[in-house]
Amino acid sequence: MRELLVIGMGPGHLDQITVQAVRALNRAEVFFRIDKGDGRSGLNAAREEILARHVSRPGYRVVDVPEPPRDRCGSLDQAGYEGAVGDWHQARAELIGKALQHRVIHRRVAPHQERADPVRPELGGQIIDRVLASGVVSFEYSVIPGVTSVQALAAAHRVPLNRVGEPIHITPARRIAGGLPDGLDSAVVMLDRGFTAAGIAEPSLSVFWAPTSARWMRC
Repeated sequence: MRELLVIGMGPGHLDQITVQAVRALNRAEVFFRIDKGDGRSGLNAAREEILARHVSRPGYRVVDVPEPPRDRCGSLDQAGYEGAVGDWHQARAELIGKALQHRVIHRRVAPHQERADPVRPELGGQIIDRVLASGVVSFEYSVIPGVTSVQALAAAHRVPLNRVGEPIHITPARRIAGGLPDGLDSAVVMLDRGFTAAGIAEPSLSVFWAPTSARWMRC
């Protein structure tokens, strides 16, 4: 039976890969990576450096799977947004399934190396379950988490993720366009392509930035 390892590489920092992930990388013979094109060439460079630095076994292969186009959904409501993301996930699953079907021989370990966080919905089981449901290829799989951008961001700024006795609120930027929810003065904002926090009328708001997929805000 084929084995697929979904290996989290965290926000992309070369040192923020876990020992568990390094062990998984060294079990693999073929690496599949989503190629996001020239605009994200730095991501592939980081993946290549991780393999060069951490994989000791010779002779592994790298197979690029093209990233399908995605409707960025700037004007869609929540239902439309979820539908567009679902279509994107399905397109990704079909491309990954075809790559596994045509490029991987029986019993060869084939990891899918992914940037970003275990807290991100497109990681791990959701897309891989779609591949299995298609029936084009069969395999067993495991998800090996990486350091999350939320952890990395809080550590970089030396701030706690929550105050004592308070929850951690993680949200997409579109959910705070009208301000933070009542009774909440801290949030981790994911996938903010602009600067949504600038529209919050709160003079005591502090924003902590890092070149990751999350922004940490505290009033």
